[in-house]
Amino acid sequence: MLQRATADQLLAPRGTDQIDTLPESFTGRATFESSGNTEQDRERRLIDLARGGDANAFGELIKRHYPMCIKRACSLIRNPMDAEDEVQNACCKAFERLGQFRGEGVFSAWLSRIVENQCLMRLREDRRAHFLYLDESTDAETNVRVELIAQIPGPEEELGDREFENLLHREISRIPPLLRNVMVLSDVQKLPMPDVAARLGLSVPAAKSRLGRARVELRARLKKYCGRRGYGTLTYKPKYARLAYTRVT
Repeated sequence: MLQRATADQLLAPRGTDQIDTLPESFTGRATFESSGNTEQDRERRLIDLARGGDANAFGELIKRHYPMCIKRACSLIRNPMDAEDEVQNACCKAFERLGQFRGEGVFSAWLSRIVENQCLMRLREDRRAHFLYLDESTDAETNVRVELIAQIPGPEEELGDREFENLLHREISRIPPLLRNVMVLSDVQKLPMPDVAARLGLSVPAAKSRLGRARVELRARLKKYCGRRGYGTLTYKPKYARLAYTRVT
């Protein structure tokens, strides 16, 4: 399977010369021996190579059908920029799901359905979206004022963070030194495991084993402070909406 990073390289930045500016790994045509002289035979061969992990082959497939994808997306989404965005998203999804293409139909029809579904999802999201302009006065009849909630920790959250930090330091200090040292170097000082192992005179596997035992020990010690949420009790933070609707009296 190709990595996701490769899929992100399939599409060039937005612009009219997008097809001509594909990443270098996709600009060359896929190298293969044609199993026939027809366009269908060549495309079938490209699909087989792409399924096998040939990035050039998939890039060639995208270049062949990109104009069709843009045309289909623009017929559904009137904004050309948004249509181009959704074609890019659809091509990434096609890359990820290439193994699902059974070859019973033509590749262009399969790719077109993915583009169409992606565009329909965008349209549904746009219909659900509502824009509220804060510089406009609110309805006098409803007597509702819109306020922004600060997205910074409040005094209560800051106090909770300090108490949790003190709790961690206290319980870590009570762990036996054989396990505590590896946890301090790895989880507190954020040293890479090879450096941790070197400082303690251990092999990397041995250091990892001690770290695992130390974390189990720490979880056991913290369990007595947990409530119904489990360990989430110690790290829970309320999530506030970005907007608050306050009725004026």
